[in-house]
Amino acid sequence: MRGGRHLFPLLLLALLPGLCHGRESAPGAVTCGSVLKLLNTRHNVRLHSHEVKYGSGSGQQSVTGVEASDDANSYWRIRGKSDSSCQRGTPVKCGQAIRLTHVNTGKNLHTHHFPSPLSNNQEVSAFGDDGEGDDLDFWIVQCSGSYWEREDAVRFKHVGTEVFLSITGEQYGHPIRGQREVHGMPAANHHNYWKAMEGVFIKPSLDPAKHDEL
Repeated sequence: MRGGRHLFPLLLLALLPGLCHGRESAPGAVTCGSVLKLLNTRHNVRLHSHEVKYGSGSGQQSVTGVEASDDANSYWRIRGKSDSSCQRGTPVKCGQAIRLTHVNTGKNLHTHHFPSPLSNNQEVSAFGDDGEGDDLDFWIVQCSGSYWEREDAVRFKHVGTEVFLSITGEQYGHPIRGQREVHGMPAANHHNYWKAMEGVFIKPSLDPAKHDEL
């Protein structure tokens, strides 16, 4: 679904001061406040959401994987468990709990004890309003160094249910034909590695006490 394709360039214009664009600059740590796409390295699809609800399970907004690299519904904003815990421009630490907020709908990446519709793993949805949901929106970034580096493949482990954000390749039919099921899996494996791709990366802040909203 690509109804929000033209919204993201407007966001870019509003954020031009103090940004690193995509991969044009030297790679570095992913920072709080950055807006990016996440690529599943095993299945080569990007984490995606849209105003299409699940027809079973929770009935919340669905989360899928898409092959297209230019779909504006694949942008997510990096936030902390609270705004004060992840100030704009602060590098995200390995082991830190974050929220991933879908830019075009304002809902957070979420999981809970509902079965996913195709694989019968754990359903992953988008939940909340204007970036505010509940305690099931928190994911721990698992990486090997001190910080989440843009060139690294990382895992996202759910705080509340301890599953990993995963794709195993199941494909939907109508109305989102060809999109892949995103779900939670209890085991760490090659289906749950993700890499930061296209986006707007906030440069590390020179003044950690300063905080600006996107």
